[in-house]
Amino acid sequence: MTQWLFPPAQTPSLSIDGDSRRLPVRRILCVGQNYAAHAREMGADPDKPAPFFFAKPADALVVDGSDPAYPSATQNLHYEVELVVALGADARPVGWAVGVDLTRRDLQAEAKAKGRPWEAGKAFDQSAPCGALSLTPPAAGAAIELSVNGDVRQSGRLSDMIWDVDGVLSKAAELWALQPGDLIFTGTPEGVGPLNPGDRVEAVIAGLPPLSFTVRS
Repeated sequence: MTQWLFPPAQTPSLSIDGDSRRLPVRRILCVGQNYAAHAREMGADPDKPAPFFFAKPADALVVDGSDPAYPSATQNLHYEVELVVALGADARPVGWAVGVDLTRRDLQAEAKAKGRPWEAGKAFDQSAPCGALSLTPPAAGAAIELSVNGDVRQSGRLSDMIWDVDGVLSKAAELWALQPGDLIFTGTPEGVGPLNPGDRVEAVIAGLPPLSFTVRS
């Protein structure tokens, strides 16, 4: 029997809507600039949108109605609503959820300008709020929307994605051996913007359990 120097951390997991089981989470892969309008608002070439991948640690998840804290070392925390796809035993989609990619935009911009990695801007603690999984996928053209304090800030459709879910999985499989428990955040529509302590966020994708949280100070 393995003897640990200290008890290992509990495996992050997601609840499943209408099911007592939970999905254990192995890692989080994210797609950047997978909606053309968002790529343009981030300064990408409007004629050559080119999605790409980055990652967050599994323990960045915020689940089961918990509220993330406003992170340290930033003056510009941003929201990005996304469809989250969870992979099952055959490394194929088994669950779908609403997620929000929280971003220290100022640290990300600094890293971009200096040609450095993005981890401090993207992969920090509590940077991946995620709702309960549905075992039924949303419609290909389902509406996706995020509101802050009741005001709609992002609104689009999943069909606006440059890489659809199958395309995302195909591209990811070229770079990693996808495994059960992998989560993929599939990109965000235009309209990303800042959050402040006390802000109430509501994120929805038609057909999936909604996600809501308040940013703690």
